[in-house]
Amino acid sequence: MLNKAILMGRLVADPELRKTASDTSVTTFTLAVNRSFSRPGEQAQTDFIDIVAWRGTAEFVSKWFTKGMQVAVSGKIQTRTWEDKAGQKRKSVEVVADEVFFADSKRGDAPARDTMPEPFDLGAGISAFPMPDDDSDLPF
Repeated sequence: MLNKAILMGRLVADPELRKTASDTSVTTFTLAVNRSFSRPGEQAQTDFIDIVAWRGTAEFVSKWFTKGMQVAVSGKIQTRTWEDKAGQKRKSVEVVADEVFFADSKRGDAPARDTMPEPFDLGAGISAFPMPDDDSDLPF
């Protein structure tokens, strides 16, 4: 079986970092993703995709990304059921992010939260940004 989602879109709002009861970092955010196909004369449609990032990825996203930035996400689709306050069963579909990347072109007028980390060269013209990878507090 294969469950892989790759998306590129713009952040609808600033991601906010939260902590679980076991002190695990988590952030949720929504990507506005334009559909690649539209009929002539029709306006392009946009889908709003919910994304969840955990641990180091969550901390990275909440520190470096802001509303309106173009972001690329790689992860897996997850569905979950839950009950709302009225007792109605609900279903949510979201992407659990494994990797999140900057996808905007570099702009001199873009506001920065902090100094951006320096990318490192992976060879073949590919560069990446360092991302913390601490799984010591996994709940499973």
